Amino acid sequence: MHAESMQPEAIRAELARHHGVAYGWALSCCEWERVTAEDVLHTSYLKVLEGRARFGGRSSFKTWLFAVIRRTAGEYRRRHLARRILPLPRANGRPETVAPGGVEDALVRSETATRLRAALRALPRRQRELMLLVFYQELTVAESASVLGISVGTARTHYQRGKQRLRKLLAGEEHDGAR
Repeated sequence: MHAESMQPEAIRAELARHHGVAYGWALSCCEWERVTAEDVLHTSYLKVLEGRARFGGRSSFKTWLFAVIRRTAGEYRRRHLARRILPLPRANGRPETVAPGGVEDALVRSETATRLRAALRALPRRQRELMLLVFYQELTVAESASVLGISVGTARTHYQRGKQRLRKLLAGEEHDGAR
């Protein structure tokens, strides 16, 4: 999609088309805090719809949108630093429903997901962001580099290092606190 063809209706359609993955990326940019991610995503959408963020056509719309979300999350973090220093207790969400007979499977999936989230949190920020973009958002390393505003070579290096470290963390060869 070219920037010249991006009429307001086309922008809205692209935002709607990418909403699910955009929300997932906002969650990962906001350390999985749903309310913060929703605020960041809402602010990102406003920037796009009001023309404060403009699609230039140098990448795919999705890649550009992810970069807008990442920058907006960074702005949000800087503005809300006090909340990070003195966090308020989180409200518990509704418990996940489990199909009858699937309790053991759900428990294993939950434990695996918890281990994976902990291992991802142990990675340096850039490596963690690359892993999330490549594996969960299905972007290429080059597209991820564009989102993060780094060179493709730097992205490849961090991607390789992130995979190696993640492998060690999940195998138990390295402790979460080790850097």
